[in-house]
Amino acid sequence: MTTKKPSYQEAMNEIEEILTQIESDEPDIDDLAEKVRRVATLIRFCRDKLAKTSEEVEQILGEMDEDQKS
Repeated sequence: MTTKKPSYQEAMNEIEEILTQIESDEPDIDDLAEKVRRVATLIRFCRDKLAKTSEEVEQILGEMDEDQKS
């Protein structure tokens, strides 16, 4: 079964939720490691999404600039 990738906002919400749990609860070591691993995965996903979006926006703006010069 394939897992649907979260949207950027869903990933950020999950990160915030996990951090709140870590800060407010006293999770056992096994649970803590799993939560930190999940947050790390989500952060990588968000960084990649931001980088791809930035590249896409720059490309669009470049195309608009070229259109304006024509």
